[in-house]
Amino acid sequence: MRDLKIGVVGCGNIAGTYLRNAALFRGVRLTACADVVHEAAERRAAEFGLRALPVGALLADPEVDLVLNLTIPAAHFDVSLGALSAGKHVFTEKPLAVTAAEGRRLVEEAAARGLAIGSAPDTFLGAAGRLARRLIDEGAIGKPVAGTAFMMTRGMEHWHPNPQFYYQRGGGPVLDMGPYYLTMLVNLLGPARRVTAFATSGEAERLITADGPFKNTTFAVGTPTTVMSVVEFVAGAVVTVGMSWDVFRHGQHPIELHGTAGSLRLPDPDTFGGTVELSRRGAAWEEHSTAQMLHGVINWPFGAPDRANYRMIGIADLARGLADGRPPRASGALALHVLEIMEGILASAEADRPVTLPAAEIRPAALGEGEAAGLMAEPVAA
Repeated sequence: MRDLKIGVVGCGNIAGTYLRNAALFRGVRLTACADVVHEAAERRAAEFGLRALPVGALLADPEVDLVLNLTIPAAHFDVSLGALSAGKHVFTEKPLAVTAAEGRRLVEEAAARGLAIGSAPDTFLGAAGRLARRLIDEGAIGKPVAGTAFMMTRGMEHWHPNPQFYYQRGGGPVLDMGPYYLTMLVNLLGPARRVTAFATSGEAERLITADGPFKNTTFAVGTPTTVMSVVEFVAGAVVTVGMSWDVFRHGQHPIELHGTAGSLRLPDPDTFGGTVELSRRGAAWEEHSTAQMLHGVINWPFGAPDRANYRMIGIADLARGLADGRPPRASGALALHVLEIMEGILASAEADRPVTLPAAEIRPAALGEGEAAGLMAEPVAA
């Protein structure tokens, strides 16, 4: 299997995680990076031994097989379409695009050109996601009936030096954090059919308190910062999904699913590990830690690790899929359906009515432990 040569576009905060993690996986090789701020690309290039190129030059570079698109959401479509037009495979940070129409265009363009397109999040391929999927598929909770998924914080202006774009069109808690929760739910439950939602904002302006050039300045909020929704899945489960950047503290579990034979709790789907809890027919919770499992080992943040982060596993799976002639698990089609759910949630809140989603038959194939081990650069016992 020939290594997939990767060019990175976008050298901001998230790039460091991808660039460090690339060495963990087989079948992928970093070759170049680019950024609209060329000095940022030069810094990453020096740090990781890459070539720093202008964006256009990277898209045209014959030494690049796949473009890893780590730009801000508003730029995802243009960069990904440019890469596809240049004959490159694409893997993009979430969301796939800021509208479902743009996402659909990307998926169709990739298919027409015979190229692979994948999208974050790939966290559902981590240890906790694999364990939860296995328990669901084995019938540990019976038929899923109901559930909840909550992501509620105070936002990011207290830690991010440039948080403004998170609060504008293409941002907000649904489009920014919803992909982690909804991708995990689709992985476990299959496609969604219908949504209904309500939205509000706690503050018209936000104060930046993080260190940086904008500290102690304010900016206007241009998108709802609290959205509460109900998602109906094709298989019959109904899940309450709450996304908010207006909450100081809460006691809600990230994801709970309840079925005809029991209940399942999942850890934060923005990470790859954590503790999965299972209650069989109302019995006490069984705790299943993934701390010793492949892709569940604590390794991040780099200086003082307290959680598992294996971003790049989706690209390694895409590379293996190209060799095996199968679609990637963290596929553009999956990301498009998640984007349709998120767009439906926002549209429902705005129009004050339920929204029926485009029909989709999408549930990624489960990643077995042996296959997961086979993605690693060093042999790992399954």
